[in-house]
Amino acid sequence: MQHLITLFEHHSYLILFAGIFLELMALPISGEFLMSYAGYYVYQGKMSYFLALLTVFFSGGAGITLTYWIGKAGGYKLIEKYGRFIHLGPERYKKTSAWFERSGSKLIVLAYFIPGVRHFTGYISGSSRMPFRKFIIPAYAGVFLWGVCFITLGKVLGPKWEVFHQAARKYFVIFIIIFACMLAGYLLYRFYKNQIKAVFIRFIQGLLNRLKTIRATEIFLVFLTLVLIGMMILMLGLAQDYLYNDFTSFNQVTKYMVTSAVYKEWMKGLLIFQSPYTLAALIGITLIRIWKQGEDRLLEYLLLIVAISGTRLFHESIKQIFVFLQSFGFVGTFHSANFPDLNATMIIIIYGTCLFLLVRHSKNNYVTIIAPLLGIVLLFSLAIVNIASSGVLPSDIVGGYVYGGVWIFFNFLLFEMLRLVLEKD
Repeated sequence: MQHLITLFEHHSYLILFAGIFLELMALPISGEFLMSYAGYYVYQGKMSYFLALLTVFFSGGAGITLTYWIGKAGGYKLIEKYGRFIHLGPERYKKTSAWFERSGSKLIVLAYFIPGVRHFTGYISGSSRMPFRKFIIPAYAGVFLWGVCFITLGKVLGPKWEVFHQAARKYFVIFIIIFACMLAGYLLYRFYKNQIKAVFIRFIQGLLNRLKTIRATEIFLVFLTLVLIGMMILMLGLAQDYLYNDFTSFNQVTKYMVTSAVYKEWMKGLLIFQSPYTLAALIGITLIRIWKQGEDRLLEYLLLIVAISGTRLFHESIKQIFVFLQSFGFVGTFHSANFPDLNATMIIIIYGTCLFLLVRHSKNNYVTIIAPLLGIVLLFSLAIVNIASSGVLPSDIVGGYVYGGVWIFFNFLLFEMLRLVLEKD
């Protein structure tokens, strides 16, 4: 690898072109490493961002096109005979082919972000007799997105590239895959809207027929239970990472990328949404809404009071459990005494509980969808501002949000069960 870096210093564009091309021919070369290193050179002013992107686009396009025609000409027999020389044996081919057939041509874009899949996408596309006109658009769009992501990553990391490369690559790829999945879902809905609606309607009708004897409250209880179980699994995973001090890379990468690429000075204005006055106003609006609604007032007031007033006790209990485990010799030194962050825990509990009570009885479907989405965006934005301006660790904020989420969903489930019991009586 050191020899490759030395060559890169003297022949940047040529090595970048050759590396991407050969990796897509299924040779063991890390295109992601080369692209992020090229981004580091862009940061230093040794390469042009635009020319680096063009290099990746043309080399990746050439590589994926050549492998497509090789696959189309030779098919599976060629892969079976010579595949072992490029680490593509029959077993790996079958697994990759099965994934490819399930995903469809529109998800070729995702293949570039999956090691062990992008190397053989062209071969499999050609051998499966996919029409070239159907293959070329997602293939070229994918290689362009792949290049943009990793060259930009190297540029953003700048002087910290060598320190953060491996960790940043891990988290950045996860983010890109999630984003690409969302984009693919949107495109599928965009082009197959009527078919998806028809399937969804049939599913809902079938579900309603099966659950016609179950009331809406009981179905809602099932939903809350499933969400609570998911949140508790996430909570236990975070607890394990905290106990074994595994947050170091996550904190370094997140803090650097937030402060260098995401955070802007105007975002400090968002801190108003976590001020005591704003939170008090939100609670007051919720109290008025419950009174005007006139349905289960006492129960919903009790939910609001218990969820919010119990925050500190819940938070302190979690911290005491960690202290006990440390004194018991379960672990050594914790990475932070502020995990989970009390401010983040309080914010998600107040906003989550109030939004739940504000939209619970709303008859406007758009409100019940948009309000939670806006709440998520606000929480995400506040996390960015706090990381950049207050010095709190990203893992502490994530812990506060997850543990606070467990607390509010526990209360939602508890009070919905109580509501169901009272209705039966």
